[in-house]
Amino acid sequence: MPVWNPWHGCRKLSPGCQNCYVYRRDSQFGKDASAVTRTSTFDLPITRNRQGVFKLQTHETVYTCMTSDFFLEEADGWRAEAWEIIHARPDLKFAIITKRIGRFHISLPEDWGSGYENVMILCTCEDQQRADERLPVFLDLPIRRREIIAEPLLGPLDLEPYLASGKIESVTCGGESGEAARRCNYDWILDIRCQCVKYGVRFHFKQTGANFCKDGKEYHIERKFQQSQARRAGIDHLCTDSLGPLFDRLAQSKFRSRFRLTEQDLKYIQDRGMDAIRAHAEDFIEKRLAPAVIENDGRQTPMRGHPVFPAQHATATCCRGCLSKWHAIPTGRALTQPERAYVIAVIMEWIRRQLEPSTPPRFEH
Repeated sequence: MPVWNPWHGCRKLSPGCQNCYVYRRDSQFGKDASAVTRTSTFDLPITRNRQGVFKLQTHETVYTCMTSDFFLEEADGWRAEAWEIIHARPDLKFAIITKRIGRFHISLPEDWGSGYENVMILCTCEDQQRADERLPVFLDLPIRRREIIAEPLLGPLDLEPYLASGKIESVTCGGESGEAARRCNYDWILDIRCQCVKYGVRFHFKQTGANFCKDGKEYHIERKFQQSQARRAGIDHLCTDSLGPLFDRLAQSKFRSRFRLTEQDLKYIQDRGMDAIRAHAEDFIEKRLAPAVIENDGRQTPMRGHPVFPAQHATATCCRGCLSKWHAIPTGRALTQPERAYVIAVIMEWIRRQLEPSTPPRFEH
C-alpha cells in the first residue's frame, strides 16, 4: 500500500508514543524526530510522471502521515492544502491514523459535510484511559468511515460501549516492536476479538510485537516474524458469521460448486500471503464490479489466472447480474462502501474455506 507523508516529525503525546518507531529510525540517522518539517513529497497524490499519469494509481489506499500526525499543531498551516489534495483525488482512498482526534475540526474543509467518502479516519487507543478519552469524541464527529487502532496494545480494552454504536467499521490490534518493546498479552487480543464478533465489527490482529505473552509463557519474537506469527494465529474476523445460508445455497448450484483453487492458486497464496490476496480482491472489485456502468458486465471476470477469479465465480460475485440475483444488490448504481466490504468478505471467506486448516500458532522466535 502506498504511503504519503506530507510532513515529517511529531511530538510524543501519550504512553503509546514512548517507543515510537519514527524516533527510533530518525535517531539512526542523527535526526531529531520532534522537528516537524514539510516534505518534498507534499503533493505526491497529484504528482504525475513524464507520461502525464498520476504516480498513485486509481483505487489505491493511501496511508497518510505515517511519520507524523495529520492533526499535529505544527501542521495547522499546511493541513488545508493537504485536504485540497485529498479532495482532488476522489479516486484514491486515504487512511488517516491519529492520536489527536480532539483537533479533528481544525482546518476542516468547508465542503466536508458528514465526511468525504474516500477518507477513513483511524483513531488510536493504546490503553483504557486513552480509549475513554478519545473514542467518545471520535463517535461524535462528522466522519463517514471510522476504524479503531489498538496498537501498541498496552493493556486490556473494553470497547463494547463504542462498538455498540454501530459507527466503527473495524478494529486492528498489535503489540509493540523495538528493543524496549513492552509486553502484549494474547488474552487482551482475544478479548477484543470477542467484542468485535459480538457487535459484527471486523477485527484484524496485525502483529505480535517483540515481547509476547501467550498461555503464561513469554516469547521474544524477531521483527521479521511478528506479522507472520499474527497471521498464523488465524483469528481475524471478517463478519462472515451470517454467510452460512449463502454458502449452503451456492453448494446446491452445479455451476458454482464446481470451482476449486488449483495447485497454482494455492502456491500463489502461500507465496504472497492473504493480505496481498485481499488487496488484489479489493482492486478487482473497485475496477470491475463497483462502478455503476460496466461495459462488459457478465464477461469482466476470467475463470482462472488469480485465486480471486474462481472465488468470484463460486460466490456469484463475478458480475453485477449475479450480484443482483444471488445477493440482492441492485444494478445500475455504484456499490456502496458496505456493499464492497461485504463482497470482499464473501470472496475471502470462500478462499479461506478452500485452504487447509491452519496449524496452531507458534511463537518460538
